[in-house]
Amino acid sequence: MEEQIKFRHNAVNVSSVTAFEQLRDGQRQEIRDVYFVRLLGDDGKLLQDVERMDARLSAEQAAGRCIYQRMLKLPSLADRSQADYYCGCYENWKRDREQALETEGSRQAGISPKLLARACQETVSVLAKSKSAFSESMQKNFMVKLLYWLDEALEHFTQSWQADLNVKIVSHNIVQRQEYCFFYFLTHLGMDVLLIQSRQDIEEQMQRLELSQSYRLGAWTELQFPAYTYNERNYEVKVQTAQKSSVAQAAPMPVKVTLPERTRRSAQSARQSDPGSVKVKLPERTRKPAEPARQSDPASASVRMPERSRSAAARREKSYEELAGLASSVVLVGIHDNRGTMIGTGSGIMIGHKGYILTNNHVASGGCFYTVRIEEEDRVYETEEVIKYNSVLDLAVLRIARTLQPLPVYSGSQKLVRGQRVVAIGSPLGLFNSVSDGIISGFRVIDNVDMIQFTAPISHGSSGGALLNMYGEVIGISTAGIDEGQNINLAIGYDAINLFIQGFTG
Repeated sequence: MEEQIKFRHNAVNVSSVTAFEQLRDGQRQEIRDVYFVRLLGDDGKLLQDVERMDARLSAEQAAGRCIYQRMLKLPSLADRSQADYYCGCYENWKRDREQALETEGSRQAGISPKLLARACQETVSVLAKSKSAFSESMQKNFMVKLLYWLDEALEHFTQSWQADLNVKIVSHNIVQRQEYCFFYFLTHLGMDVLLIQSRQDIEEQMQRLELSQSYRLGAWTELQFPAYTYNERNYEVKVQTAQKSSVAQAAPMPVKVTLPERTRRSAQSARQSDPGSVKVKLPERTRKPAEPARQSDPASASVRMPERSRSAAARREKSYEELAGLASSVVLVGIHDNRGTMIGTGSGIMIGHKGYILTNNHVASGGCFYTVRIEEEDRVYETEEVIKYNSVLDLAVLRIARTLQPLPVYSGSQKLVRGQRVVAIGSPLGLFNSVSDGIISGFRVIDNVDMIQFTAPISHGSSGGALLNMYGEVIGISTAGIDEGQNINLAIGYDAINLFIQGFTG
């Protein structure tokens, strides 16, 4: 039951607007993670970050994946009739011994009366602790404001409240004690709250209660934040564009996901090198200008990578559990447009200690910049660096500012064979680092590129993920699947990968 949910506050540190925007609420059994965060001062890009957050979360809201509101200030009660109505709600709460509470807004939103009553109890208790004297009339006046502010916020909700719904509320420069307690109250209804304190912080007495976590961005400043108004029509085009992207639509986990429509190109038919091959359609590759002369074109190179020196003891077959542990070297790549909106996701493989990540060119060519998430890390790495790409091989290298633990790429000491066991790691539909197993089912030539056909299940968003042998070595990078068949998936092979990543693996 929703009223039995317990809330755990601030499980991870949040140090930026972007980090707050990318938080995804976690719920385990009856415990739910919520966040109450204050960002202090301005780091010089606060307005830009807020504008990006508005765009990203509005697009998420248009797709039905979250509720987002940014409130410049809390409204005042308009007339006496409103005050009388909420006084009546308060009297009912007291009459029910504070065990149940309902307003017109909370009933329409579907909030449990017991959960709302419990949230009010928690909040009134906090406010009482902050005051030397807290009378019954003071409590009543506070509750009237609290319930009125709640209904004002709920009036702009785009869908009904649910226990697992991702709700984010943002406000600015909150210094009044009752207003601060209202935002704390929202966290006890399962909402994440960010207070952007660019001008000044809450009073020291409230800081000592440690209700929220804080992070200093920079010096105090007199910024003027624009008002935020959500209009679903403004984001319909963006959502439709993301659904038709050649990469998967961004989808935080776990959520209900609509598969994106993929634009495809027909493969060559009845090739002599692959008689009887099916008609395969790959993601459309955006043709970019030729690479600078200082970069070699792996399609025409004839030099093979030397075999990596390994002891026989180090190169041994691994269990599925051990192979799944290698997911820490496979990343989730977010693709963003020029407004900062995430329009899709893909996968990537760590291939160099100095921040180098291998992915598909059809992933990298689809965005203006990228965000990279690493397993077991809260930080999100942002980059615009596409170091190298090849549209024929559908390969690209990104770089982030972090030391990485790369996966070894197979050297080709023995030829791959049909029936050989393989494991695929990627983020299908944005489900971070999913692991599946299968076999090599064939070898194909598609658009003049040698590919491995395998049965390990993958979906949209797996593009750029790792295809491993049982030794934990990369034998391919997941590139495409055939929608008309079951578990018919394709990967660019290790030969092309080894040639392409020369100079990045150190």
